Amino acid sequence: MFEIDPDIRKAKTLHADFYTDPAYFELSKEKIFARSWQFLARADDIEGVTPFVILPGMFDEPVITVKTSEWISCLSNVCTHRGKILVEEPCHADLIRCPYHGRRFLLSGKMISMPEFEDVEDFPSEADDLKMLPFAERQGFLFASLEPVDAFEAFVGDVAERFADDEYDASALRLTDRREYEIDAHWALYCENYLEGFHIPYVHKALNAVVDYGSYTTETFRFSSLQTGLGDDGKVAARYLFIFPNLMFNFYPWGISVNVVRPVSPSKTVVEFLTYVRDESLMEKGAGADLHAVELEDEAVVESVQKGIRSRFYKHGRYSPTREQGTHHFHRLIAEFMK
Repeated sequence: MFEIDPDIRKAKTLHADFYTDPAYFELSKEKIFARSWQFLARADDIEGVTPFVILPGMFDEPVITVKTSEWISCLSNVCTHRGKILVEEPCHADLIRCPYHGRRFLLSGKMISMPEFEDVEDFPSEADDLKMLPFAERQGFLFASLEPVDAFEAFVGDVAERFADDEYDASALRLTDRREYEIDAHWALYCENYLEGFHIPYVHKALNAVVDYGSYTTETFRFSSLQTGLGDDGKVAARYLFIFPNLMFNFYPWGISVNVVRPVSPSKTVVEFLTYVRDESLMEKGAGADLHAVELEDEAVVESVQKGIRSRFYKHGRYSPTREQGTHHFHRLIAEFMK
C-alpha cells in the first residue's frame, strides 16, 4: 500500500484508498501529524500566557505558550488533577492556578501546591507537572510538536540557506489578515496541488501571466520542498516553502503568507491563511496580488479531484518527472511515516 518508488520515472502515486478510507485518516493522526511540527504564531503576536489548540478539528490539543522577558515555551493547558483547561484567555501571570480545585503551577510547568492533598502518598511526582512540549522558534515564527520524529531544525535547516541572501526581513512583518477556507477534499489532495506548478497554466490564468512557467523550479529536501517562480524580469516573483506534512510559507515581495492545512475528515479540510505584511505598497503587484482568487481556483480543482478518486476506475496515477517532483517527494514522506 505505502510503497512509492524513489525513481520518479517508475513511480506510481498513492493508492486512492489513502484518501477515501477513514481508517487511514485516523491512522495518519498518530503516524504523521503527532510526529511532525505545527505552526502556532509569531512571537510578536503573543504576550504572557496564551492558550492555543494544536490542529483544531483533528487533535484539538490544548496548549499554552508562556512568554517571559527571558524565554518562550509551550506547555499542556490541562490540569494534571482532573483535566480542567487551565487558561481560557490570554493573560499576564506569575504562575498558573487551576480555577477548579486550586492546583498551582510555576510558569515552567512545575506543580507547586495543591489544597487538601496532605495525606496523599507519593505526591507530588513528575506526573503532576504540566507537560512541556517540544518547541522551536525560527525568524520569530513559533512551532510545537506532540512527539516529533526529529528536531525542527531537521525539518527546515537544509532549506534555510536558500533565503540567506534574500530581502525577507522577518522582523518587519506584521499580521494584517487571518481567514479560513473550508474545502470538501482530503488534506493531502490540497497539499499535492500546492506542491506542483504543473497546473498553473491550466488553472491560474492571472498567476500564469506574472510567473514564468518555463523557469519554474522545485527543490526537495529531507522534510521540505521549495518552489521558485520568476517574473518576466527574471527576478523572483514568489517562493513557496512546504514543511511536511501541512505547513506552507509563501514568500512575496510584500511579505509572507502562511497557510496551515488542518484535516477535519477524509473529505473535509480547513486551510487557515495568515497574512504577514512588510510593505503594503507591493500588495497589489505580482504573484501575491490576489491570493483569494487563486485559492478559489485551487479549491475548485481539488474538490473535483476528491470526487474523481472515488471512481472504481482510478487507483493510481503517474508523475511528470519534470513537473511533479514535489508531489512525488510528498508521497514518499507519507509512505515513510505511515509504515
